[in-house]
Amino acid sequence: MTDLHWNDISPYAIPLGLSALLGLLAWSLFAWLERRSREKDYRRARITRILSLPLAFLLPLIFIRAGLDATPIKDAQLALVKLGLHVGIVGCATWLAVRVVNGIVAAILRDHRIDVADNLAARQVHTQARVLGRVASGLVILVGASVVLLQFDEVRQLGKTLLASAGILGLVAGIAAKPVFGNLIAGLQIALSQPIRLDDVVIVEGEWGRIEEITSSFVVVHIWDERRMVVPLTWFIENPFQNWTRRNADMLGTVFLWLDYRTPMAEVRAETERVCKGDPRWDGRVCIAQVTETSETAMQVRLLVSARNSGDAFDLRCVVRERVLDYLAREYPYALPRQRNELTREQTPPDTPQVVPSLRQTNSPGAEDGPPPVTQQDDAPPPAV
Repeated sequence: MTDLHWNDISPYAIPLGLSALLGLLAWSLFAWLERRSREKDYRRARITRILSLPLAFLLPLIFIRAGLDATPIKDAQLALVKLGLHVGIVGCATWLAVRVVNGIVAAILRDHRIDVADNLAARQVHTQARVLGRVASGLVILVGASVVLLQFDEVRQLGKTLLASAGILGLVAGIAAKPVFGNLIAGLQIALSQPIRLDDVVIVEGEWGRIEEITSSFVVVHIWDERRMVVPLTWFIENPFQNWTRRNADMLGTVFLWLDYRTPMAEVRAETERVCKGDPRWDGRVCIAQVTETSETAMQVRLLVSARNSGDAFDLRCVVRERVLDYLAREYPYALPRQRNELTREQTPPDTPQVVPSLRQTNSPGAEDGPPPVTQQDDAPPPAV
């Protein structure tokens, strides 16, 4: 057996040993940085935490690949190893890019808080950042997977076959991928035009709720009774819906009451103002009472009040309705509507003469105009039989 000399193994040992040493140092350094920044919350620590873990795996793979390329080993003998290293490098690079995108989105969300009173601009930024961040992450993963798959000869051959028959297969693929691309385009439209935003109050399919989550394919609406409605993104582009917080959250609340005609409207207005001024949910803009409709038995009174958001408006309406009705029941019970089924006949005083109306006063002017009816005269001959 021939003894191995340093001159024989040095072309292999030096590149591989140096690359392994550099990879070990890189892994140890970034692993230490990740552990050190794990419990810290300032910006530099967050950036270190995002980059360190993927780089701890990416750099050693790059060093080993460079070491293998520096050796005199032929590519055919290391084809499988280099393919595995290439897949690992692309995977780590994709992982790093996704973490960077998510870190940028998290930084934007952190700088625009929505747990404040005036959060319209912040909700716009949150919606755009979340939707565009998911789209960017999906594109990064798609590109990474494509680069990995193109390293295999079978996949490349399949791609050539698909390109050769792109007419029929393109049509089939387009039909099959319509929901995916439809939701992707709808997500971009929602992110740019923003018909809805996170925490918007909407009416969808007759249900009142808030936009809780916007994903790359659907929207989660948090219904007021703790249910969740999952709606495809394309639905908000193709169907009309109500958005109560499109420009601002101010709302007008309406209370309808049916009251008797003898109701003192001045007192109703005064009591409505007292209730509103004593309730912190009233924003001081609108507090009015109007008679908006009448019927043969009662009149409809509309109490219009304003609040800072829809939730306060609903609660304020309930309070105003309850207290105004309670006030009328205590102070003006005759103001509440009642069904009059019994009619009373007023007695005429004995010394008051009975006035008999003339025919002119009781005739309907022009209502019975027309030719007079034909009547049979006494001296007219009887009709022939």
